[in-house]
Amino acid sequence: MMAIWIEEDAKVLVQGITGKQGMFHAGKMVEYGTQIVGGCTPGKGGQTVELEGKDFPVWNSMTEAITATDADATVIYVPPPYAAEAIMEAAEAFDTVKGEGVVICITEGIPTLDMVKAVAYVNNRPGIRLIGPNCPGIITPGETGGAKIGIMPGHIHAKGRIGIVSKSGTLTYEAVAQTMSINEGQSTCIGIGGDPVNGTGFIECLAAFENDPQTVAIVMIGEIGGNAEQEAAAFAAENVSKPIVGFVAGSTAPPGKRMGHAGAIISGGKGTAEEKFEAFKQAGIACANDPSEIGSVLLQALQDAGLR
Repeated sequence: MMAIWIEEDAKVLVQGITGKQGMFHAGKMVEYGTQIVGGCTPGKGGQTVELEGKDFPVWNSMTEAITATDADATVIYVPPPYAAEAIMEAAEAFDTVKGEGVVICITEGIPTLDMVKAVAYVNNRPGIRLIGPNCPGIITPGETGGAKIGIMPGHIHAKGRIGIVSKSGTLTYEAVAQTMSINEGQSTCIGIGGDPVNGTGFIECLAAFENDPQTVAIVMIGEIGGNAEQEAAAFAAENVSKPIVGFVAGSTAPPGKRMGHAGAIISGGKGTAEEKFEAFKQAGIACANDPSEIGSVLLQALQDAGLR
């Protein structure tokens, strides 16, 4: 299998394709080369949406849309009050029609209790993978185009062998630029989002990259708050043989203040950048102290592993 979870020719639906955000970003995805097969907006079934000079069908329900298109994935640009329902509808439809599917939720500001319900719902359907919410999405670059599912700028990516996973959207883009600065492309880039309750986490991404023949090294970008980075470091020490470069955003954040993401808060002295960097170092993860160092640290890690 090449790349992880999303192949470069994946067929993609857009939930909320008739809205302003959905239409704008769906257009950018088509422009990149993503195989958009249509969209879903309840009450607007039978209409079409024009993107990049082509017409795309809209269905009322995800079950109809997946049945008609055999889609592999869906991306959600639905306002926060309705986004968790959209996740559950997609999960149920993929589960019923295909038994598997990837659901990517871009929406920011979904109420936490809504997400608790949605994540539990998805977890009861083992064939369904949720990425997000509050994330830039996932991209698997191809030789020409590829599958860009979300809001990341397509033009900065190139097909390659570095896997990137990040809580931060903008730092995902910086990590991509850093890999390019040392003439490396990406196998798959995943923004997992920084909400306290979300779908796919670091550990699942690390496990998938470890098993992906296209990926030779991994860049992992965490941020303050919670202990996901420490758990990922402990997992990596036992289960990942490939070189990992780590960075943690938010080292200058004062305790008790929320920084950026809903989950990025240091509470009770826990979740600091120092703790996370320490866990990375103990697990043998090469640390960049500044985003601008990711490229040089990665180059050194590749050289140390005999990959350059």
